[in-house]
Amino acid sequence: MHTPLRPLLVVYLPLPPLLWAGNAVVGRLMVGLVPPLTLNWLRWVITLVLLLPLGWRVLVPFSRVAARWPYLLALGVLGVGLFNSLQYLALVTSTPLNVTLVATSMPVWMLAVGALFYGEHPTRRQWAGAALGLAGVLVVISRGSPAVLAQVQFVPGDLFMLAAIVGWAFYSWLLARPPASMRGDARPTPQQGWDWAGLLLVQVVFGCLAASAFTLGEQALGATPVRWGWPVLAALAYVSVGASIVAYRCWGLGVADGGPALASIFNNLTPLFAAVLSGFALGQWPQAYHALAFVLIVAGIAVGIGAIRRA
Repeated sequence: MHTPLRPLLVVYLPLPPLLWAGNAVVGRLMVGLVPPLTLNWLRWVITLVLLLPLGWRVLVPFSRVAARWPYLLALGVLGVGLFNSLQYLALVTSTPLNVTLVATSMPVWMLAVGALFYGEHPTRRQWAGAALGLAGVLVVISRGSPAVLAQVQFVPGDLFMLAAIVGWAFYSWLLARPPASMRGDARPTPQQGWDWAGLLLVQVVFGCLAASAFTLGEQALGATPVRWGWPVLAALAYVSVGASIVAYRCWGLGVADGGPALASIFNNLTPLFAAVLSGFALGQWPQAYHALAFVLIVAGIAVGIGAIRRA
């Protein structure tokens, strides 16, 4: 039996990797201008303000939110408060190359979480899709030379990114497999404000609570003040709108349509996009290995889609 996939899947699943590749570049550029945990807090406070006009009805009456607070708190902490804080923190002490390398493990963690906690046993085609995508990412990281991979040295910051990826795997499965209070007749309706904007808004509300606690701790430890200027303002605009509202909306649609495992394979496009963006920024055009990586990643996506359709 084939699982129906909307054609727009190939439109809205590549968008988050593209926008998050830009987010990684911005996060690296902000080192020394904005403390990492403060950057995450500012990002989501601005996102909260932007979402309020779109999703405010989800908060009225607040009893609907309060009745589902454990689930919404988990989404907010994992997807908003924890993941991005750890990513920005990792970019301070680790290199973009290492952070990208750690992030390539996402399909494996998605499949592992699904098997251990949701009874979703990966098929050979799913493992093959994950392996092809990983191979494509490694081609980008190695620039087509295995000797480059042998020279990679991991630092403590890489552990922050690993924790972020594992948390994101749980976040994505929570989106795909919500509790009974968010399914069927018990699920609040879009007419009650529980549309995509409302659901993202409540995640941001809970996520901001966690981000605030992290930021207070960072400031208490003597973080440097924000060096305000047009670069910081432009960066905050990008990460709040593109890397937050647009990317999270598309990721949610992709997870709902194709499942977390397939979405994670699309996520392997992130380092490829990052390589291309960096090439344009530095005036260096993509090389032959970028084309090889693109073929491998797309092949992994195709195999992953085939596995979903055969399920």
